[in-house]
Amino acid sequence: MTETTYVMIKPDAVASGKIGRIISRFEDAGLTIERLEMGILTREQAEGNYGEHKGKPFYEGLISYITSGPVVKMAISGEGAVKKCRTLMGPTNPAEAAPGTIRGDFGLVTDANVIHGSDSPESAAREVALFFGA
Repeated sequence: MTETTYVMIKPDAVASGKIGRIISRFEDAGLTIERLEMGILTREQAEGNYGEHKGKPFYEGLISYITSGPVVKMAISGEGAVKKCRTLMGPTNPAEAAPGTIRGDFGLVTDANVIHGSDSPESAAREVALFFGA
């Protein structure tokens, strides 16, 4: 089933010049970049995106990090886009991510793990709306 998901290249990957190499992974997998925008997230956007983590010990650090520099926000579509993007990204902890995945190849630590992607069609719809409007 064709679906749309949300993917964000995080500040560490933007700062280290990984944007093109990361985007090409999605395109090479047959996915379509429907929307793309580079910018710095506001605290409100960051809190909207990571609200489920509020109150956890790492929350404030996550918000500070994700708003610390430019990110690349994308709406990506294709057959099974949510699952396909999650597979391309690899596990959240780069140390557990296999070579060939985005986090396995470019990630260094869990706190700055190169990329964010929606984990379900429901969160994808919420995140695409948050960053690109309805």
